[in-house]
Amino acid sequence: MTDKKRTDDLDLNEEGMVNRAKGAAEEAKGRARNALGGLTGDGGQQLKGMGEELKGKAQQTLGKAQQKLDDVLDRDDNKAP
Repeated sequence: MTDKKRTDDLDLNEEGMVNRAKGAAEEAKGRARNALGGLTGDGGQQLKGMGEELKGKAQQTLGKAQQKLDDVLDRDDNKAP
């Protein structure tokens, strides 16, 4: 690690928050599609909904990992030499 603070274009913590929010929205959209498919008997829509739910959960997990990584890197940056 270098002594200077990271100067990324996108802060990992902010990017993580964005991914968590987008993932939650995608998961909710998938749940709605899955439920609608169940009500109408459309198995294809249910499968699409399940896929969107999984995609949303994965994106949320990515966001959490980005935020954790940001915390770890910030701790390393703040250590005294």
